[in-house]
Amino acid sequence: MKKILPIVIGLLCLWQVRAQTSHRFTISGYVREAISGESLIGVNIFLSDRKTGTVTNNFGFFSLTLPANDTVNLIVSYVGFNPKVISINLRKNVELIVNLTSNTVLKEITITSTRNEKQSESANMSIINIPVAQIKNVPSLMGEKDVMKVLQLMPGVQKGSEGSSGIYVRGGAPDQNLIILDDAIVYNASHLFGFFSIFNGDALKSVELTKGGFPARYGGRLSSVLEMNMKEGNKEEWHGEGGIGLLSSRLTVEGPLKKNKSSILISGRRTYIDLFTRPFQSKGDREGYYFYDLNAKINYDFGRNNKLYLSGYFGRDAFWMDNPISSGLQSGTIHWGNTTGTLRWNHLYNNKLFSNTSLIYSNYTFGITAKTNQDFPIKNYYAEFYSGIRDFTIKHDMDFFPNPAHSIKVGFVGIMHRFNPHAFVEADTFNNINTHNVKYINGIESGIYAEDTWSPFDFLKINGGLRFSYFIASKKQYHFLEPRLSISWLLKNHMAIKASYSNMNQFVHMLSNTGMSMPTDLWVPTTEHIKPQQSQQVALGFVKDIVKPEMSLSIEGYYKKMSNVVGYKEGATFMNVVNSDQFSDNNWEFNITQGHALSYGTEILLQKKEGRFNGWIGYTLSWTQLQFDSLNFGRKFYAHYDRRHDISLVGIYKVSPRISISCNWVYGTGNAITIPVSDYYPTRLVISTQTSYYSNYKGPTPYMTLNNNIPIKEYGEKNNFRMSPYHRLDLSIQFHKAKPWGERTWEISVYNVYNHKNPYFYYASGKEDKSTKKYIGIIEQISLFPILPSITYSFKF
Repeated sequence: MKKILPIVIGLLCLWQVRAQTSHRFTISGYVREAISGESLIGVNIFLSDRKTGTVTNNFGFFSLTLPANDTVNLIVSYVGFNPKVISINLRKNVELIVNLTSNTVLKEITITSTRNEKQSESANMSIINIPVAQIKNVPSLMGEKDVMKVLQLMPGVQKGSEGSSGIYVRGGAPDQNLIILDDAIVYNASHLFGFFSIFNGDALKSVELTKGGFPARYGGRLSSVLEMNMKEGNKEEWHGEGGIGLLSSRLTVEGPLKKNKSSILISGRRTYIDLFTRPFQSKGDREGYYFYDLNAKINYDFGRNNKLYLSGYFGRDAFWMDNPISSGLQSGTIHWGNTTGTLRWNHLYNNKLFSNTSLIYSNYTFGITAKTNQDFPIKNYYAEFYSGIRDFTIKHDMDFFPNPAHSIKVGFVGIMHRFNPHAFVEADTFNNINTHNVKYINGIESGIYAEDTWSPFDFLKINGGLRFSYFIASKKQYHFLEPRLSISWLLKNHMAIKASYSNMNQFVHMLSNTGMSMPTDLWVPTTEHIKPQQSQQVALGFVKDIVKPEMSLSIEGYYKKMSNVVGYKEGATFMNVVNSDQFSDNNWEFNITQGHALSYGTEILLQKKEGRFNGWIGYTLSWTQLQFDSLNFGRKFYAHYDRRHDISLVGIYKVSPRISISCNWVYGTGNAITIPVSDYYPTRLVISTQTSYYSNYKGPTPYMTLNNNIPIKEYGEKNNFRMSPYHRLDLSIQFHKAKPWGERTWEISVYNVYNHKNPYFYYASGKEDKSTKKYIGIIEQISLFPILPSITYSFKF
C-alpha cells in the first residue's frame, strides 16, 4: 500500500498537469502608437522561438491562442518602433492594449515585404509594403512626393511614359490595377494629366502593393491590388505638418475630438500654377490650370468591441480658358475628379472573431464644356460632354483566429456600378437647338470569398482560398470560381522557396489609346458583347533573409496569360467614339476589340532595411505580347509598355541627425511605338526603314489622285519601333532642424541630374534633298523634362 500510494499520487499530479496544459487560452488585443493612439498594421506578435505568432490586421487587432502556461513571453515587434516583451501568466483569456514607442534609429528602414514579417517566414509572395515616411525621402519631380512614382522604382512595376504616375504591373494595363483608399475604389489616380498622383503622403498610414499570388479577399482586377489606408488622427493631442513647394502647398491637421476616444484628420493640397501665370496674361485672353485634393477622417472608439470610422477623399483638376469676341465672351473648361466616402464599423464578437463592415461611395467624373455669350447679335451657346463611373458598395469581412496554425478570413462584397461612358448636352438659342443626350448603363458586381493561412508544420505555410465572382450585365450574367494558392517552404538559414497560383476576372474596362492616365480614358462595363477580362498567373520564388547586416534578397519568376483584354479597334479613338451615331445608341461595343495577352519575366530585389545607409536594387527582365484578331492582321505584337530591361537603384544616407541625402538612378528599355514605314504620293512611293531615313522606291508608281504636298503614311506592323532607352539620375538633400514649435525641413532636389534627353514621343517628318532629289525621312524625338532643380520647405508642429 505504501508503494502504491506514491504511484497513485504521482499519476494524479501528472494527470492534473496534463489537464492544465491541455487547456488553451487566447491572448487578443490591439497594438497602437503610444503618442498618437494610431492603430498599427502588420505588427509581429510572436513567442521567443518565432515558430508561433501572428500579425495585426488593418485595424491593429490580433488574436493568438496558446496552451496554458505559467509564463508566456510575448514579443511585439514593428519596424520603426522599439520592440516590447510582455510576460503573461496564461491561465485565462488575456486582453491587451499594447502601446509601442517610436525608435528614431529604426526610422531609416526603407521598405519591407509582406507586412513587415521576414520574407522567408511569410506564406505570401509578390507583395511590396512601403512605409510612408520613406516615400518622403526619395527624390521626386519638382519636389512632389508621390506614392505611385516610388512604386515605379520596384521590380515588376513600370511607368508608362516620362513623368507619368500610372503603373503597369507584370505586363498589365493601368485599368487592371485595383486602387483602394480606405476600402473605396479610385478610378483615376492622376493629377496634371498624369504627371502626379492624387495621393497626399501626409494623410496616408500604409501603402501595400500585391503583384501576384492574390489572396481570395481581393478580386475584380487582373494585375495588382494597391491598398492604402488613411491615418486615423491623433487621439492624444493636436499636431500638424505641411509643406510649400514650387507647384503646390499642403497642410495636414489632426487631433482629438474627445481625448482617447475620438479623433479627426484633415489634409489638403492645392497647386497655384493658375495664380503664378495670371500676372503674365493679357486682360482679354485668360487661361489657367489648378488641382486640389482633400482627405478627411473621423473615428470614434466605443470601447474594445466597437469602433466607427468615417473617411473621404475629394479631388479635382480643372483647365479653363476665356477668349473675348465682339460684344461677348467664349470660354471652355476641361475638368475631372474623384470623390470617395467610406463608413466602417469594426466589431469584436469575441477574442477570436473580428469583423469589419463598410458602406462605400465612389464617383469619378470627366467633363468638357464650351460656352459662348454674345450680346449682338444675340447668340448664347452651351455644350457639355461628360463621362464617369459611380459606385455604391457594401462590404463585410471577418477574421477568425482559431489557433496559431490557422488564420481564416471570409467575407462578401457587392458593388452597384453606374457607368456614363457618354453624355452630351447642347443648347443653342440662335439656331434653336436643345439636346440632352444622357444615358447610363448599370451593372452589379459581387463576390464571396474564404481563405485560410495554415501552417501544418513549422517549415510550411500555405495561404489557400476560393472566391466566387458574379456580375449582372444588362442582358447577361457572368459567374466564375477563382482559386488562389500560395505556398512557402522554409529552408535553413532564413531561406525559403515560394510558389503561387491565382485566377482573376475583371468586369470593368478602361478604353485608352494614350497609356498616360489621361482624363479622356473611358470606363465601360462588361456586356453581352464585351466579355470579362480573365487571367491566370503562376509564380515561383526564392527568398533569403540576411541577418547581419539586415538585408533580404528575393528572386521571382512569373508567367501570366490574359484573355478578353480590351482595346480600341483600328483607327478608333476617344473623339470619334464619343461623336459616333452608334455611341449615342449605346452601341459603343462596335468600337472595341478584345484579344489575348501574355506576360512573363523575372524580378530581383536586394534591399537593405536598416541603418544609416539603406536602399534597394531592383531588376526586371520581362516580355509582354498582345494579340487581337482585328489588329495588326491578327499577328502578335509587343505592347507599348513592354520593357525588356528595367533597373532601379535607390540609396538613402543619414549623414547626421540634421542632414540626409538620397538618390535614385533608373534605366529602362524604350517603349514600343508605331511609326510610318512608307509615304505614298500621287507621283511616287518611298519606303522607309527603322534607321531614321526613307529610301527611293524602285517599283512602279502607283496611281493616286492626291495633292503632291500631302503624303499618305503607311504604318506597317503595330509597335514596330523602339524608343531610345530611358535613364536618369535624381538627387536630393534634406536639412532638418528642431524648433521650439516642432521641426522644419528644407529639401533641395534635382531631377534628371545629367540632363539626359529622354524620349516622350516621336513623330515622322521629312524633306527633299535638292542635290539628289531624294526624299529623306526623319524621325523626330520630343523630350519633356530636362534637368529640373526644386526646393521645398516642410514643417511639423
